[in-house]
Amino acid sequence: MGESSINFAKASSAALQDQQLRGNFRRAMDGLMSKRAVQFADTAEWNGVRTLGASVRLRALSKLPELLEKLEANCTKNGIQVHWASTTDEANAIVLSIMQRVNAKLVVKGKSMVSEEMHLNAFLEKHGIESLESDLGEYIVQLDEAMPSHIIMPAIHMNTKQIAHLFKQKIKEAEYTEDVAQLTDLARRVLRKKFATADVGISGVNMAVAETGTLCLVENEGNGRMSTTVPPVHIAVMGLEKVVEKLEDVPPVISLLTRSATAQPITTYVNMISSPRKEGEKDGPNEIHLVILDNGRSGIYADEELRNTLRCIRCGACMNHCPVYTKVGGHAYQAPYPGPIGSILMPQVEGLEKRGELPHACTMCNACVEICPVKIPIVEIMGRLRSEAVHPGDAVRGAGSHASKAEAMVWKGWSMTYASPLAYQFATALLAKLGNAAPTSLPLLKEWTNVRAKPRFANRTLHALAREKGIPDV
Repeated sequence: MGESSINFAKASSAALQDQQLRGNFRRAMDGLMSKRAVQFADTAEWNGVRTLGASVRLRALSKLPELLEKLEANCTKNGIQVHWASTTDEANAIVLSIMQRVNAKLVVKGKSMVSEEMHLNAFLEKHGIESLESDLGEYIVQLDEAMPSHIIMPAIHMNTKQIAHLFKQKIKEAEYTEDVAQLTDLARRVLRKKFATADVGISGVNMAVAETGTLCLVENEGNGRMSTTVPPVHIAVMGLEKVVEKLEDVPPVISLLTRSATAQPITTYVNMISSPRKEGEKDGPNEIHLVILDNGRSGIYADEELRNTLRCIRCGACMNHCPVYTKVGGHAYQAPYPGPIGSILMPQVEGLEKRGELPHACTMCNACVEICPVKIPIVEIMGRLRSEAVHPGDAVRGAGSHASKAEAMVWKGWSMTYASPLAYQFATALLAKLGNAAPTSLPLLKEWTNVRAKPRFANRTLHALAREKGIPDV
């Protein structure tokens, strides 16, 4: 494990000591889980739409190369310029070249997890371009110079008082207030000026429809629509897995996405973008560019089991129900994608040598699998990545980087012992003698003898205890 590896254990331990953080998450997650349960109260309907959503995603992945080519062809026919990027560096360079061509100095961004993956804001700032997040949650964490803590609600780790102090500190002439409406209005006034003067708008893509060359974006605040229609140039960035085959595939996925993410039957805005501004139209950009990012996804796609990672529709439900994430929060993962989905995606995208700890950030309780609207077998993939981390191979980048010779020798000895009845009998007899003779003052043995359960015979049966408590004997 190299120096660049992420220390999740250290970060999560620190998060567990932050009582304010844990309180913020507990209140937020309880609300999200209960509201989502109301949206899917009809079990038969949930199972039906979930199966449909999973089939849409599986069908798209089964035809992914073909659909991507079809998407490019139809987007190009519609006037959308398509760019391909193998890495985040290439994607950043493409975005920068478009901005430099139009002499852009200010960009407003709608919510986009791929742009977080690209670390686009920091990249543009290095080249003298101001990049402003227009989603309220993203705007808050940008002011705080932090990463999003959740893929749907970036500032979920903060409460109203913390946000009020942040606005007072970072926004010029802002007065301290804990009134949510006033805080929102303050952010709106700042952002409106930027929308009107921005040279370029950037957005993510929730789904790209191959059949029609349409980019679908869902949102609640209107910032996505402003970012994609007001500036003269719109750049959309997406991972190559976001394509769906047909326009009719969009409604079931949206139904699952909005109800799973924010417990809404539908979001306030559903944007379907198929072309730049046409002659006679009063709004819309003059140019639309679609940047399709690989960044390890084609490698994930090549493995039939790991390919299921790419089903994800970025609803965040797995995070809301994960006993690990809800205790430590998103920042402990130190990754654009935290929680269960991040624990399987990031090791494959960035390599196990850097992200090999994340597959262990899991209790294997299966809550994420039960709640996933497109039935991603997250726990199975988690187990696969744990195995890949200690066994050299070429299926996952960095495979074998967490291998330990000592551990390998122990498991080899265990395997040989259990493969031979004589070796097993000898080993157990030897351990019994050594265990009784070993001094319990040794640190490991002392701890074991202090905490292990000490069984004893019961002095009466369960039936006798039941009769004493007045419980009828069945």
